[in-house]
Amino acid sequence: MTGACRAGDCEDAMEPTRYFIKGRTCAAGDPRLQDNLARVYGSPERPRCMCVPGGVEMYIAKHAEHVVKRMPDTGRQHHPTCPSFEPEPGTSGLGELLGEAIIEHSPDQVEVRTDFPISRMPGRSLPRGESVADPAEVHAPRKRMSLRALLHYLYERAGFNRWYPAMEGRRNQGVLHKYLSEAARGVLLKGATLDERLYLPEPFRAELKEEIGERRRRKLALLLSPKDAVQFKMAILVGEYNGSEATNFGRRIIVKHMPDVALYIEGKAWERVERSYGAILQARDADVARKPRVMVAALIYAKREHVYQVDTLSMMLTTDQWIPLDGLHELPLIEALQREQRAFIKPLRYDARTSAAFPNVLLLDSGKAPRPLHVVSPFAEAKERALKERAVATGGESTWVWYTDKDIPPLPERASSRAGEAGRSV
Repeated sequence: MTGACRAGDCEDAMEPTRYFIKGRTCAAGDPRLQDNLARVYGSPERPRCMCVPGGVEMYIAKHAEHVVKRMPDTGRQHHPTCPSFEPEPGTSGLGELLGEAIIEHSPDQVEVRTDFPISRMPGRSLPRGESVADPAEVHAPRKRMSLRALLHYLYERAGFNRWYPAMEGRRNQGVLHKYLSEAARGVLLKGATLDERLYLPEPFRAELKEEIGERRRRKLALLLSPKDAVQFKMAILVGEYNGSEATNFGRRIIVKHMPDVALYIEGKAWERVERSYGAILQARDADVARKPRVMVAALIYAKREHVYQVDTLSMMLTTDQWIPLDGLHELPLIEALQREQRAFIKPLRYDARTSAAFPNVLLLDSGKAPRPLHVVSPFAEAKERALKERAVATGGESTWVWYTDKDIPPLPERASSRAGEAGRSV
């Protein structure tokens, strides 16, 4: 998966990213970097990320300014603490989707194939096609991304599933809005770019309520269709769940930073949401010092003018710093890593049947390779626990594991600086 500096990674990484351009080394925050990139933009010469001895070739994209991006299939060549590093696909649910549901056409363009439509037939679901007793041919099914997987992909592309110590206190709704919006650019979804169909609430300020509302209405104007429309267009809304209440029209869902407008969902559909995401919804009231958040991805359409109805909904639990969680059992480990100012990645499930076989955390600052950390909860179902125990057993003697009914064991030691190692090769 290609990528640039995400969620402030280039500034917030363990050490500043350094690029080797035309015989000179330039740090990511250096004001001369843009001039140096302009000198080689459009030429065969490529900048090299100097996170490892010898460096790794990078790609230059031109947006409002020059942006350095990782070349396809080079993520694992970077040092684990480098913002351009990507772990092995098999350490998360991403590996099952690459090449089928996620297709990289170029460093600047990725296509995603989803299992949900982005338009809706009035009064009924979209036709699925009729079965044929004697078909002319049989096609092998291709993987498609669910709404949850798309949310995970946006999160990973934006860098919100990774953490560097300098990020402490620097994540907020404005940062979330900025980097998730940037992550949607260059992503193709059913013939359109994802950012055209994605709405992310901007930070709400009461004194700017009218301006914010007008921008939201302009963004969601695509949902307004003529009365005789064959299909209603839908948009994808990603925001923080802030509660719900029963009404005469179904359930009313409140999204944080959207206090002046709500989403509606049918009562029976909300009952299915509570059955599917009961543990996530209850986690908001858990007996923990720093309450977790619940992120919502909702496929919405306009049932009436400017009244937004939910067609499909997915939820994701996160820490108060928006780091994804598979469950509350991971929270003490994540917070311990933050207190000790460690760098790490949280592998995401995407559409995998279970996340038990994946590391709960990949520690980035303990050596030349990421260190998998596993969490075993006594509350896990028997099959989940068996899968986790198998993953721990096959990890070797260096495997780090915490059984949550015991104290957290000492974390792996922090390794020496990567900049010193790479610097000797320049």
